[in-house]
Amino acid sequence: MSEECIPHHDWFNALLTFGLCCGLVISYLPQHFRIIHAKSSEGFSPVFLLLGTTSAACGMFNMITLQAPIVKCCRVVSFGSCVEMTAGVVQVGLQWLCFGFVFVLYMIYYPQHLRYVGISIDANGQLPPIHIKTPVRSDEWRLSIILSWVTAVHFVFVALTTAYLLATVSPSPSGTIPPQISAWATFLGLSSAILATIQYAPQLLHTYRMKLVGALSIPMMMIQTPGGILMVTSIVLRPGTNWTSWITFALAAILQGCLLAMCIAWKFRQRKLHIDDFGNPLDESSPYWSHAHSEGQGTVQVHPHSSEIFEEDVVPGLVTTPSEDPIAVRVVLAAALESAVESSLMSPGLGGPQMEANEQTPLLRRSNTLTEGSYSARSSSDSKNLGEAKGWQAWFGR
Repeated sequence: MSEECIPHHDWFNALLTFGLCCGLVISYLPQHFRIIHAKSSEGFSPVFLLLGTTSAACGMFNMITLQAPIVKCCRVVSFGSCVEMTAGVVQVGLQWLCFGFVFVLYMIYYPQHLRYVGISIDANGQLPPIHIKTPVRSDEWRLSIILSWVTAVHFVFVALTTAYLLATVSPSPSGTIPPQISAWATFLGLSSAILATIQYAPQLLHTYRMKLVGALSIPMMMIQTPGGILMVTSIVLRPGTNWTSWITFALAAILQGCLLAMCIAWKFRQRKLHIDDFGNPLDESSPYWSHAHSEGQGTVQVHPHSSEIFEEDVVPGLVTTPSEDPIAVRVVLAAALESAVESSLMSPGLGGPQMEANEQTPLLRRSNTLTEGSYSARSSSDSKNLGEAKGWQAWFGR
């Protein structure tokens, strides 16, 4: 048995690592529960999630690369010794798994009213503007889809490269780490540190602009900020590691503390404005109460830094053919319906079933044509649309 496979029992480090693994899982549970309970991931920056997931993946494979000889010793040592020797790999692996699950929940619970671009059509002076959802994806939702694929490709590339090097590079006769393995581990460690350094910058900027806590979990950050210092201590005490293995967690703890301070400040601001974490007014004392209740129907959400009102499913059931521009059809239809209503009010004798075709305006004839075509196409495509909605395309939001 080689010298590397001789068990080194360090009860303090073993207990510290075990406590950190349990604390790591417990610290992420409030964040997971918050997103699932609120059914919204609003408040997260997709760039922050990309950088955090890739940084955790690089840190995990850095540890796997450096401690691969120790992991192989599990074939010749007892189960207890194997668990103790490989606890560092389990620790950073849990970090990647828990943070990656936040990214998965972010994609699943991304707010529906933010996935697509909406347009507002001005009505007459007595009626509020008409808000219409379009099938065009919003910039942030499109960016989130792209970054989720980038994260998956990055993980596959790093995993395959690590497995290839560990399988093909022969161990050094002197017992030292081969130069190829050392270079790859250093690259992973530096990549993880760089990504962790810039990871919180987009989230800090995003939270500052929103001036809302959103779906971020303050209890999670209150646990993880001091826990990061303990994790650094645990990794430093483990054999076979260097500064590239713990620098990531040190930087993450410092920047996470800054984000925690900002969220606490916004929490006090929200209490002063009587709004919740997503900008919804809590009572009539909120200055945004009148805006949120100005509409009699639909789901309305008002952000304290914006006067824009979002409504969900304002014009349901409108179907267009693939050759028609959905936005143009909705605009023309809404304007035509408004014109028809005004004509009926001004001339009660007109606009009834006896109206002649030559008395209709060109815009109204266009609206009737679009409406008839939509309803005829709707009956033949209902079953097809239902099947597609349940398919994989529904994940990306057609």
